[in-house]
Amino acid sequence: MQVEALVSAALEARERAYCPYSSFAVGAALLAADGRIFTGCNIENATQGPGVCAERTALYKAVSEGVRDFMAIAVAGGKAGFPPEQFCPPCGVCRQALAEFCVPSLEVILVSQNGIERHTLGELFPLAFSVSEG
Repeated sequence: MQVEALVSAALEARERAYCPYSSFAVGAALLAADGRIFTGCNIENATQGPGVCAERTALYKAVSEGVRDFMAIAVAGGKAGFPPEQFCPPCGVCRQALAEFCVPSLEVILVSQNGIERHTLGELFPLAFSVSEG
């Protein structure tokens, strides 16, 4: 896996964030098993509720194109117009959305101006909700 390409794609996606209310820009890049990278940015709305996070934007783009096998996601977020100062892990809603389509071993790469931090989805979301089969 080319971590540098994924990090670069997340940072580039972050530049397209629409965040006039929070001024907090987030970009994500989701690596599919077939090698394609799906990007997303956060998109806010004046009523707050209908906004969508970068991670879900990337995930929903991939799923809407029939892709459901993923290897990694990179996430970069922070004050718009500045390099990301701290790591920005996915929110709870995004963790649940990722858990719907990804295995617990999905690599989650957090990006800041000082480097990267690597986790698995299972580490970040150890007790993911799932519907019981039966």
